[in-house]
Amino acid sequence: MSPSHEISRRAFLAAAAVGTAMVAGHALTGRARAEGTPSGPFSLPPLPYDATALEPVISARTVGFHYEKHHRTYVENLNKAVAGTPLAEQPLEEVIRATAGKVEQAGIFNNAAQAWNHTFYWRSMHPRGGGAPRGGKLKDLLDADLGGIEGFATQFAAAATGLFGSGWVWLIHDGGHLAIVKTANADTPVATGKKALLCCDVWEHAYYLDYQNRRGDYAKAFLDKLVNWNFVEENLA
Repeated sequence: MSPSHEISRRAFLAAAAVGTAMVAGHALTGRARAEGTPSGPFSLPPLPYDATALEPVISARTVGFHYEKHHRTYVENLNKAVAGTPLAEQPLEEVIRATAGKVEQAGIFNNAAQAWNHTFYWRSMHPRGGGAPRGGKLKDLLDADLGGIEGFATQFAAAATGLFGSGWVWLIHDGGHLAIVKTANADTPVATGKKALLCCDVWEHAYYLDYQNRRGDYAKAFLDKLVNWNFVEENLA
Protein backbone atom coordinates (compact mmCIF):
# COMPACT_ATOMS: atom_id res chain seq x y z
CA MET A 1 0.00 0.00 0.00
CA SER A 2 1.42 3.40 -0.98
CA PRO A 3 1.96 6.05 1.75
CA SER A 4 -0.80 8.24 0.29
CA HIS A 5 -3.28 5.37 0.27
CA GLU A 6 -2.37 4.48 3.86
CA ILE A 7 -2.94 8.08 4.97
CA SER A 8 -6.34 8.13 3.23
CA ARG A 9 -7.30 4.83 4.82
CA ARG A 10 -6.36 6.05 8.30
CA ALA A 11 -8.27 9.29 7.81
CA PHE A 12 -11.37 7.40 6.70
CA LEU A 13 -11.23 5.01 9.64
CA ALA A 14 -10.72 7.91 12.05
CA ALA A 15 -13.78 9.64 10.68
CA ALA A 16 -15.72 6.39 10.91
CA ALA A 17 -14.85 6.15 14.58
CA VAL A 18 -16.42 9.55 15.10
CA GLY A 19 -19.57 8.35 13.36
CA THR A 20 -19.72 5.29 15.58
CA ALA A 21 -19.33 7.42 18.68
CA MET A 22 -22.19 9.64 17.57
CA VAL A 23 -24.50 6.64 17.26
CA ALA A 24 -23.62 5.52 20.77
CA GLY A 25 -23.68 9.01 22.24
CA HIS A 26 -26.96 10.22 20.74
CA ALA A 27 -28.93 6.96 20.64
CA LEU A 28 -29.93 7.75 17.07
CA THR A 29 -33.48 6.50 16.63
CA GLY A 30 -34.67 8.26 13.51
CA ARG A 31 -38.25 9.28 14.18
CA ALA A 32 -37.41 10.80 17.57
CA ARG A 33 -34.57 12.92 16.17
CA ALA A 34 -35.59 16.52 16.99
CA GLU A 35 -32.73 17.92 19.07
CA GLY A 36 -29.81 19.56 17.31
CA THR A 37 -31.78 20.38 14.16
CA PRO A 38 -29.75 22.69 11.88
CA SER A 39 -30.94 26.29 12.22
CA GLY A 40 -32.27 27.90 9.06
CA PRO A 41 -35.04 27.49 6.54
CA PHE A 42 -34.15 23.89 5.73
CA SER A 43 -34.27 21.09 8.29
CA LEU A 44 -32.76 17.65 8.60
CA PRO A 45 -35.68 15.20 8.29
CA PRO A 46 -35.69 12.36 10.82
CA LEU A 47 -34.81 8.92 9.58
CA PRO A 48 -37.92 6.85 8.80
CA TYR A 49 -36.60 3.97 10.95
CA ASP A 50 -34.15 3.29 13.76
CA ALA A 51 -30.43 3.37 12.98
CA THR A 52 -30.23 -0.40 13.59
CA ALA A 53 -33.21 -1.23 11.37
CA LEU A 54 -31.26 -1.88 8.16
CA GLU A 55 -28.83 -4.34 9.75
CA PRO A 56 -27.17 -6.56 8.70
CA VAL A 57 -27.33 -5.06 5.19
CA ILE A 58 -26.31 -1.59 6.35
CA SER A 59 -24.91 -1.27 9.85
CA ALA A 60 -25.96 1.26 12.47
CA ARG A 61 -22.37 2.47 12.33
CA THR A 62 -22.75 3.36 8.66
CA VAL A 63 -26.21 4.89 9.14
CA GLY A 64 -24.97 7.04 12.01
CA PHE A 65 -21.90 8.25 10.17
CA HIS A 66 -23.82 8.82 6.93
CA TYR A 67 -26.81 10.58 8.45
CA GLU A 68 -25.17 12.57 11.24
CA LYS A 69 -21.94 13.57 9.49
CA HIS A 70 -22.81 13.77 5.79
CA HIS A 71 -26.54 14.45 5.47
CA ARG A 72 -26.56 16.89 8.40
CA THR A 73 -23.60 18.81 7.02
CA TYR A 74 -25.28 19.31 3.65
CA VAL A 75 -28.30 20.83 5.38
CA GLU A 76 -26.17 23.03 7.63
CA ASN A 77 -24.07 24.28 4.71
CA LEU A 78 -27.17 24.96 2.64
CA ASN A 79 -28.70 27.07 5.41
CA LYS A 80 -25.52 29.11 5.66
CA ALA A 81 -25.29 29.56 1.87
CA VAL A 82 -28.86 30.82 1.38
CA ALA A 83 -29.08 32.98 4.48
CA GLY A 84 -30.32 36.45 3.57
CA THR A 85 -31.11 35.53 -0.04
CA PRO A 86 -34.45 34.99 -1.83
CA LEU A 87 -33.59 31.28 -2.08
CA ALA A 88 -34.15 30.95 1.67
CA GLU A 89 -37.87 31.44 0.98
CA GLN A 90 -38.09 28.76 -1.73
CA PRO A 91 -38.88 25.03 -1.43
CA LEU A 92 -35.84 22.78 -1.66
CA GLU A 93 -36.76 21.51 -5.14
CA GLU A 94 -37.00 25.08 -6.43
CA VAL A 95 -33.59 25.92 -5.00
CA ILE A 96 -32.14 22.94 -6.87
CA ARG A 97 -33.72 23.94 -10.18
CA ALA A 98 -32.82 27.62 -9.75
CA THR A 99 -29.12 26.91 -9.19
CA ALA A 100 -28.54 23.92 -11.50
CA GLY A 101 -25.84 24.58 -14.06
CA LYS A 102 -24.85 27.97 -12.61
CA VAL A 103 -21.16 27.96 -11.78
CA GLU A 104 -21.45 30.88 -9.38
CA GLN A 105 -24.09 29.00 -7.37
CA ALA A 106 -22.48 25.56 -7.47
CA GLY A 107 -22.06 25.50 -3.69
CA ILE A 108 -25.76 26.09 -3.10
CA PHE A 109 -26.73 23.54 -5.74
CA ASN A 110 -24.43 20.84 -4.40
CA ASN A 111 -25.67 21.16 -0.83
CA ALA A 112 -29.34 21.50 -1.81
CA ALA A 113 -29.20 18.54 -4.16
CA GLN A 114 -27.37 16.37 -1.66
CA ALA A 115 -29.83 17.27 1.08
CA TRP A 116 -32.72 16.24 -1.19
CA ASN A 117 -30.96 13.13 -2.54
CA HIS A 118 -30.17 11.80 0.90
CA THR A 119 -33.71 12.24 2.20
CA PHE A 120 -34.96 10.39 -0.88
CA TYR A 121 -32.36 7.64 -0.38
CA TRP A 122 -33.39 6.94 3.22
CA ARG A 123 -37.02 6.61 2.11
CA SER A 124 -36.02 4.33 -0.78
CA MET A 125 -35.17 1.66 1.77
CA HIS A 126 -37.25 -0.34 4.23
CA PRO A 127 -36.12 -2.90 6.83
CA ARG A 128 -38.46 -5.46 5.24
CA GLY A 129 -37.87 -4.36 1.67
CA GLY A 130 -36.53 -6.06 -1.42
CA GLY A 131 -38.20 -8.69 -3.51
CA ALA A 132 -40.60 -7.50 -6.18
CA PRO A 133 -43.49 -5.03 -6.43
CA ARG A 134 -46.97 -6.39 -5.82
CA GLY A 135 -48.22 -5.79 -9.35
CA GLY A 136 -50.28 -3.14 -11.07
CA LYS A 137 -48.90 -0.21 -13.04
CA LEU A 138 -45.36 -0.49 -11.65
CA LYS A 139 -45.03 -4.16 -12.56
CA ASP A 140 -46.45 -3.51 -16.01
CA LEU A 141 -43.92 -0.74 -16.65
CA LEU A 142 -41.04 -2.84 -15.34
CA ASP A 143 -42.07 -5.64 -17.71
CA ALA A 144 -42.45 -3.32 -20.69
CA ASP A 145 -39.43 -1.07 -20.21
CA LEU A 146 -36.78 -3.00 -18.28
CA GLY A 147 -37.39 -6.70 -18.83
CA GLY A 148 -39.30 -7.30 -15.62
CA ILE A 149 -37.95 -7.36 -12.08
CA GLU A 150 -34.93 -9.46 -13.07
CA GLY A 151 -34.03 -7.15 -15.93
CA PHE A 152 -34.44 -4.14 -13.68
CA ALA A 153 -32.22 -5.63 -10.98
CA THR A 154 -29.50 -6.59 -13.47
CA GLN A 155 -29.45 -3.16 -15.10
CA PHE A 156 -29.67 -1.25 -11.82
CA ALA A 157 -26.78 -3.22 -10.30
CA ALA A 158 -24.71 -2.73 -13.46
CA ALA A 159 -25.32 1.01 -13.30
CA ALA A 160 -24.30 1.09 -9.63
CA THR A 161 -21.05 -0.79 -10.20
CA GLY A 162 -20.32 0.98 -13.49
CA LEU A 163 -20.61 4.55 -12.24
CA PHE A 164 -17.09 5.95 -12.04
CA GLY A 165 -16.40 7.88 -8.86
CA SER A 166 -19.16 9.15 -6.59
CA GLY A 167 -22.82 9.58 -7.39
CA TRP A 168 -26.29 8.08 -7.50
CA VAL A 169 -28.32 5.50 -9.42
CA TRP A 170 -31.98 6.22 -10.03
CA LEU A 171 -35.12 4.61 -11.31
CA ILE A 172 -37.06 7.41 -12.99
CA HIS A 173 -40.37 7.83 -14.79
CA ASP A 174 -40.10 10.04 -17.85
CA GLY A 175 -42.40 10.36 -20.83
CA GLY A 176 -44.54 7.47 -19.67
CA HIS A 177 -41.61 5.06 -19.42
CA LEU A 178 -39.21 3.80 -16.76
CA ALA A 179 -35.47 4.29 -17.10
CA ILE A 180 -32.38 3.75 -15.01
CA VAL A 181 -30.02 6.72 -14.93
CA LYS A 182 -26.75 7.56 -13.22
CA THR A 183 -25.85 10.99 -11.86
CA ALA A 184 -22.39 12.05 -10.76
CA ASN A 185 -21.57 13.71 -7.47
CA ALA A 186 -24.58 15.79 -6.32
CA ASP A 187 -26.53 15.78 -9.57
CA THR A 188 -30.17 14.76 -9.32
CA PRO A 189 -33.19 14.17 -11.58
CA VAL A 190 -34.86 17.09 -9.81
CA ALA A 191 -32.56 19.46 -11.71
CA THR A 192 -33.98 18.37 -15.07
CA GLY A 193 -37.58 17.83 -14.05
CA LYS A 194 -37.44 14.04 -14.18
CA LYS A 195 -39.65 12.04 -11.82
CA ALA A 196 -37.52 10.04 -9.39
CA LEU A 197 -38.99 6.78 -8.12
CA LEU A 198 -36.02 5.15 -6.34
CA CYS A 199 -32.36 5.88 -5.70
CA CYS A 200 -29.25 4.20 -4.39
CA ASP A 201 -26.35 6.21 -3.00
CA VAL A 202 -23.03 4.96 -4.37
CA TRP A 203 -20.75 7.49 -2.72
CA GLU A 204 -18.17 5.50 -0.75
CA HIS A 205 -19.44 6.75 2.59
CA ALA A 206 -22.72 4.93 1.90
CA TYR A 207 -21.14 1.47 1.93
CA TYR A 208 -17.39 1.44 2.60
CA LEU A 209 -17.52 0.65 6.33
CA ASP A 210 -19.61 -2.44 5.60
CA TYR A 211 -18.45 -3.53 2.14
CA GLN A 212 -15.09 -1.81 1.58
CA ASN A 213 -14.51 -1.77 -2.20
CA ARG A 214 -17.26 -4.33 -2.94
CA ARG A 215 -19.80 -1.87 -4.33
CA GLY A 216 -21.43 -4.67 -6.31
CA ASP A 217 -22.24 -6.60 -3.13
CA TYR A 218 -23.75 -3.47 -1.59
CA ALA A 219 -25.89 -2.87 -4.69
CA LYS A 220 -27.10 -6.48 -4.71
CA ALA A 221 -27.99 -6.38 -1.02
CA PHE A 222 -29.81 -3.08 -1.52
CA LEU A 223 -31.91 -4.63 -4.30
CA ASP A 224 -32.50 -7.99 -2.64
CA LYS A 225 -33.34 -6.82 0.88
CA LEU A 226 -33.95 -3.09 1.17
CA VAL A 227 -35.82 -1.61 -1.81
CA ASN A 228 -39.00 0.06 -0.58
CA TRP A 229 -41.44 -0.85 -3.35
CA ASN A 230 -44.31 0.89 -1.56
CA PHE A 231 -42.35 4.14 -1.79
CA VAL A 232 -41.67 3.53 -5.49
CA GLU A 233 -45.38 2.95 -6.13
CA GLU A 234 -46.31 6.13 -4.22
CA ASN A 235 -43.91 8.14 -6.36
CA LEU A 236 -45.31 6.64 -9.55
CA ALA A 237 -48.92 7.40 -8.64
